[in-house]
Amino acid sequence: MKRLVDLTWRMIPAIGLAIAVVIGITAACTTAEPPVTVGSAENTRPPVDLSTAIIRVAETAIPAVVHIEVTMSREVTNPFLPFEGDPFFRRFFGIPKMPPRYKQQMMGLGSGMIIDTQGHILTNYHVVGSADKIEVVMADGSRHTAKLVGTDPKTDLAVIRIPASGTLPTVSFGDSDRLRVGEWVVAIGAPRGLDKTVTQGIISAKHRRGIMDPMGYEDFLQTDAPINPGNSGGPLLNLYGEVVGVNAVIASASGGFEGIGFTIPGNMALYVAKSLIAHGKVERGWLGVSIQNVPAPSAGAQAPRGAKVMDVIKGGPADRAGLKKNDIITRYGDKEITDSSELQNTVAATAAGQEVKLTVLRDGRAQELTARIGRLEDSTKVLGVSVKQRIGAEVRDMTTEEAGKYGLDKPQGAVISRLDPKGAFAKAGLEVSDVIMGIGDMKIDGVDAFIRLVDALPAGQKVPFMVLDHRTGEIGSAEVTIR
Repeated sequence: MKRLVDLTWRMIPAIGLAIAVVIGITAACTTAEPPVTVGSAENTRPPVDLSTAIIRVAETAIPAVVHIEVTMSREVTNPFLPFEGDPFFRRFFGIPKMPPRYKQQMMGLGSGMIIDTQGHILTNYHVVGSADKIEVVMADGSRHTAKLVGTDPKTDLAVIRIPASGTLPTVSFGDSDRLRVGEWVVAIGAPRGLDKTVTQGIISAKHRRGIMDPMGYEDFLQTDAPINPGNSGGPLLNLYGEVVGVNAVIASASGGFEGIGFTIPGNMALYVAKSLIAHGKVERGWLGVSIQNVPAPSAGAQAPRGAKVMDVIKGGPADRAGLKKNDIITRYGDKEITDSSELQNTVAATAAGQEVKLTVLRDGRAQELTARIGRLEDSTKVLGVSVKQRIGAEVRDMTTEEAGKYGLDKPQGAVISRLDPKGAFAKAGLEVSDVIMGIGDMKIDGVDAFIRLVDALPAGQKVPFMVLDHRTGEIGSAEVTIR
């Protein structure tokens, strides 16, 4: 069995197995000092004594935190294939006839948390998304085979389930929106395979976006609580023992913890988990606009906060609500919008059919509009027709089997499913089953991202597409002239 090791130098999902260095915890104050109130912006909760708070959090949460072991396989190119016909190698090494590709089996480790008494466990997509077999080790040492309930690659979250025998310990969730920078937090997981490891730190920053995928639904909490490979999917808790985040990734040049960890906010994680349990997928809202951050003003002027509308999809919810190009959306319902990523995440978490009041700045004047939110799935259909005409092709999402065939850890990109012989893709030399992995310097994680990026491309311009050749598995570039 080959151990799974992520060698990405910059952003490393916290999954893997290696030698661990466990960081010791020093009490922040002595029992002689007065307790400190934490965890609420209004300071209305009962005080917490920091000398015993982490002990209480550990005792309460550890029983509901699990260690996850996954087995997965992928197809890789046979390294001896180029020498198969070489007489020298055949004579001296006895190389037999061999297949061009073979299956490689790997193991990976991660963490998770039991969120209900039915045995549902919340973890990261990158921990279990490509697994052939999932084993869960409870805090009491018992082992269970888990089944995959649903995944959401856009937020790197997944739900698995184990048989609910007896009363299972569960975690409780706090309100991650009320966290403050500098607030104490506790991480629990299995870094480097060392289960039930507890570390502590603070919230270093909020609303970190564009860390892993600029097109994804990211709103990370940044923490300096030590997390390492194997912590993925484990909880980040406040000092009341409530889950406020799901640990997901570290920024590291060495592969180990260097003081910068990123956590998916608990509110987002709980919303996704409930959707996966209820529907097996996440249904997201759609406003029907292309947006960007408000450009910086000239010197001396104050920049308005919000999201600037760059385009309005004809017939979409925004179009019907009366939004126009260059409007700046500053408020969505009762929530102030600070930038385009916040608007994207907020809309995505809105139920389809719900009416929402929007405050927009138009020509420097504020006005209110009302939009009925649509479904994100509908947007793909609406935009897909236009995109099909522009590139002369139809695309679909990659399957898990195809990801294994190409040696990928998870499905990504957009697979060409149909080609117009006279279309832009065909003229660029692309073929059915080729995979579009990126456009320019933007990575493609699926059909939704592909369609949105192509829709935003200017007509008549040559654009470099990063393409995985379905015949060889090699990645190259093709220039496509967009119609």
